[in-house]
Amino acid sequence: MLIRNSEIWMAYLNTRIESKPVLTRPVLVVQSNMLNNAYHPTTIICPLTANIQKDAEILRVNIPLGMTNLKASHDIMIDQVRTIGNNRFIRKLGDLPEELAHQVKQNLSIILGIT
Repeated sequence: MLIRNSEIWMAYLNTRIESKPVLTRPVLVVQSNMLNNAYHPTTIICPLTANIQKDAEILRVNIPLGMTNLKASHDIMIDQVRTIGNNRFIRKLGDLPEELAHQVKQNLSIILGIT
């Protein structure tokens, strides 16, 4: 399975896959394709939520309904960046439009102090 930067996937986010109930959530791949092309065993992601926050401009990037294959508007939780094992990816849901991917990169740079 090849995972690419700016793709949206459904993934297991439990601490342990064996635990019940299973928590699945859409996630955005933010890891460089340099690592993705090397089939690195883990991937850096930002989880998505349907709990939209209108006053969190740096911490969240909104994906309006209709821009992807998601069935509702979602926020990308920039401040919740984490790494998951590639065995946690379930299925690809779509691709983030380029203008939103650029905004995600800018916001990540700000919160990580890489400006």
